[in-house]
Amino acid sequence: PRLPLYDAACQVAQEVAEKIQERSRYQRNGESSAKLNVIIRSSLQNLREKIDQLRDLLLRAVSTHQITQLEGDRRQNLVDDLLTRQKQLEASYKNEGPEPDVVRSSLMTGGVKRGVTNPWLLEESEETRGLGFGDLRQQQRRIIEEQDAGLDALSSIISRQKQMGQEIGNELDEQNEIIDDLTNLVENTDDKLRNQTRHVKMVDKKSTSCG
Repeated sequence: PRLPLYDAACQVAQEVAEKIQERSRYQRNGESSAKLNVIIRSSLQNLREKIDQLRDLLLRAVSTHQITQLEGDRRQNLVDDLLTRQKQLEASYKNEGPEPDVVRSSLMTGGVKRGVTNPWLLEESEETRGLGFGDLRQQQRRIIEEQDAGLDALSSIISRQKQMGQEIGNELDEQNEIIDDLTNLVENTDDKLRNQTRHVKMVDKKSTSCG
């Protein structure tokens, strides 16, 4: 029953928007709109009841696992959208919301239109359509196992990369130590060369003096 019920709720919301627009024309022309107010109030009450029924049906379907949680969330968004439109219509009826033309146009984009598929009918993909709850649970377990396997492979790759990074770091530390040793060796050799140079100069100077 949820499919015709959703269509009916959208239709009622569209009719309310049209009646509010008609009432605005009456008010601009100075004509009485009392009869329209009665119709609008009754239609708004009807819309609230249909939204409550959709909520109850959705809650029952989710709690009894007739549909998946993902599908339940999607349908909940549709019900929330209807509820938002109902509040917009009530505010417009009380002259507290946007103009009726704006409300009506927003309803027409999501309501029932010729040639447009009812969003409530857009259920699960072909892979899950027609499957029982047990089959869905098995499919979900298989998907979770595949995801776990992918995560394990990713974890293994990350571990190898971490190990490679650590090995590269250790190699760099060793190379730095070798460079430090070479630097010290070069400095010591340079000091020895300077000392030997000074010694040679002193010997050469003494040799020249003796000559």
